[in-house]
Amino acid sequence: MIRYMTAGESHGKSVSAIIDGIPAGLKITPGYIDRQLARRQAGYGRGGRMDIEKDTVEITAGIRWGETIGSPVCLSVKNRDWDNCRDIMDISGTSRDREKYLTKPRPGHADLAGALKYNREDMRDILERASARETAARVAAGALARKLLEEFGVTVLSYTCRIGDISADIKDTDALDPETVDSSPLRCPDSGAEAGMMKLIDRASEDGDTLGGVFTIVIRGVPVGLGSHTQWDMKLDARLAFALMSIQAIKGVGAGAGFGAAAMPGSEMHDTILYDPERSIFRRNSNNSGGFEGGITNGEDIILSAAMKPINSLRKPLESVDMKSKEKVLSEIVRSDVCAVPAAGIVGEAATALEVARALKEKFGGDSVGEMKRNYESYLEQLRNF
Repeated sequence: MIRYMTAGESHGKSVSAIIDGIPAGLKITPGYIDRQLARRQAGYGRGGRMDIEKDTVEITAGIRWGETIGSPVCLSVKNRDWDNCRDIMDISGTSRDREKYLTKPRPGHADLAGALKYNREDMRDILERASARETAARVAAGALARKLLEEFGVTVLSYTCRIGDISADIKDTDALDPETVDSSPLRCPDSGAEAGMMKLIDRASEDGDTLGGVFTIVIRGVPVGLGSHTQWDMKLDARLAFALMSIQAIKGVGAGAGFGAAAMPGSEMHDTILYDPERSIFRRNSNNSGGFEGGITNGEDIILSAAMKPINSLRKPLESVDMKSKEKVLSEIVRSDVCAVPAAGIVGEAATALEVARALKEKFGGDSVGEMKRNYESYLEQLRNF
């Protein structure tokens, strides 16, 4: 089974990931992972930290001579801002200064709930780990999953479909090209809507405010039969929703038509079934279900959307209560982005790639890429002969 964990604080020495279960023989280079890390740092509306951090990965285990060897892979991404934060992140405690404790929690952040849960006087102990900086490690881990999926013809892309109250008009996801999407400032394929989105971001920046939005994930080339209807925690659409909801600031997830399905009659919502005799496959005439039926992939593209709330670190802070004095105060001002929806889409790609790769490994097994491919080809032959 493919599984992973991340570690590290926002201003500590590094953020790291250990990913276990990647089969032996997967060819991978640091440059491939670095390209995904660079994509995460791009996008109109990002903050000053992107001028400091130029993320690159250090591989410390699990890869030899350019390919995986079957053991856990350990990845580390250094935090360049750590040089400016050695005292506040000192491990030994010799530089502890109670006067510098952060005690004014930001509404919408984990600051207060985390401090209460873990009994911490300084909420920096919470915000450092709750920070979206953790997603650099997830993107690094997701790069391995993405590379494995490519071996089976599965590709993952994302695009921004909404910022604030402006939505893009994307009617055909089949026509989307990843490089074209990445070349636009907000990773939005609708240039007209994108121009309006950028003006919204500029206005929010001038006002000391932040903006959220929606991104869409498209996963192509997924075979029929990943996931299962037999248990709640084996449904792949549920697992993907979990993966997306685990990303910082995500407040809603939909598959296919998503929440719009609630407003459609069944005669319009459900995707009628067709058969293609030339390719010996069953198809659907539409994809309102987002590539799933009963928690199982049905051979259509996986389509997922995730709603991201506005970032909770504002230059014009909201009212709060000081944890120590219990007096009314303004919340802490912490450097942040104005809008990070384009970057969140890249994190969403990584999170979903990891889950689809996990489902692929569950279905086809194998300790090496070659063994997985043999099992996969045998399964495709079974489908053709059904």
